[in-house]
Amino acid sequence: MWTPLVVLVGAVCLALAAWAGWRAVRDEPVILKQLLLGGVAEALLVVQLVVAGVLAATGRGPADVPTFWGYLVTTLLVLPFAAAWAFAERTRWSSVVLLLAAATVAFLQYRTLQVWVGP
Repeated sequence: MWTPLVVLVGAVCLALAAWAGWRAVRDEPVILKQLLLGGVAEALLVVQLVVAGVLAATGRGPADVPTFWGYLVTTLLVLPFAAAWAFAERTRWSSVVLLLAAATVAFLQYRTLQVWVGP
């Protein structure tokens, strides 16, 4: 159950990063539709947090608990901060910020999967 959710969140974030990158190349700021997609990614991250909590409570938790929860909490914070920055900054740099944030969350999803499985 864990891997498909990680893949889904990663795919949504990579799509958002590609979209933001396209807008940055075209010298355009973030638009509301992109922030809505970021909201979908954030909702999936909350679902992921609940699933991880249930799995950990039933004894099927990650191999490295502190690192895993550190990554998971960080992923929850990155997109909202980037969205607030992108909303305030109405230049192409808002697209760059969103690109970097979405790529960071996608990478952190990869790391959470690695930490969950263990060495």
